[in-house]
Amino acid sequence: MLAAVILAAGESRRMGQPKALLPFPGRMTSEGPPCTLLEHLLAVVRHPQIGMRRVVLGANADEIRRRVPLEPESVVINHEWQRGQLSSIQVALGSLPVGATDGLLLCPVDHPMITAELVDELVTAFYRSGKLIVIPTFHGRRGHPVIFSSKLYGALLTAPQELGARAVVWEHANEVLEVPTDQQGVILNVNDPETYEQLIRNV
Repeated sequence: MLAAVILAAGESRRMGQPKALLPFPGRMTSEGPPCTLLEHLLAVVRHPQIGMRRVVLGANADEIRRRVPLEPESVVINHEWQRGQLSSIQVALGSLPVGATDGLLLCPVDHPMITAELVDELVTAFYRSGKLIVIPTFHGRRGHPVIFSSKLYGALLTAPQELGARAVVWEHANEVLEVPTDQQGVILNVNDPETYEQLIRNV
């Protein structure tokens, strides 16, 4: 069983509003209003091999919890979100039951343009290959989401903050499986209003 970890603790300063709450292009919730980026990611990580989900919140935690219906047990608060993405990964790891997961699927909220089909492909590749890290690639460029085996939890917990999870990928280069995909969304980073507007126009 895997854990899906959605990283949504950042300040979203360049965006001017929480990225997690931006409308996802073309999708509506069952109640009618537009689906948010966070709700989209929560939907696409529903998979038979994903037994638990964690949403790491930080800078805009109260606002996000007011506007998105989240299961209380899925919410993890990173009170030190200013330290960067790795700190959110480490907080999520600390929330997982010891020995309960084979690995985790890391989904940054600013890389929302992924599908359930891609998640299934990555999960299948992880279990079939036995590799410690599974990364999607688009035209040779590595993207997100990334799967890390539970054997690397210790390495993630001790990785240098300035390098983040990349340090673990570099250190275990021989244990990386790249999964080519035609989904450009794996490399699309929604960081500012201009990028978001471009994303909407291209959907």
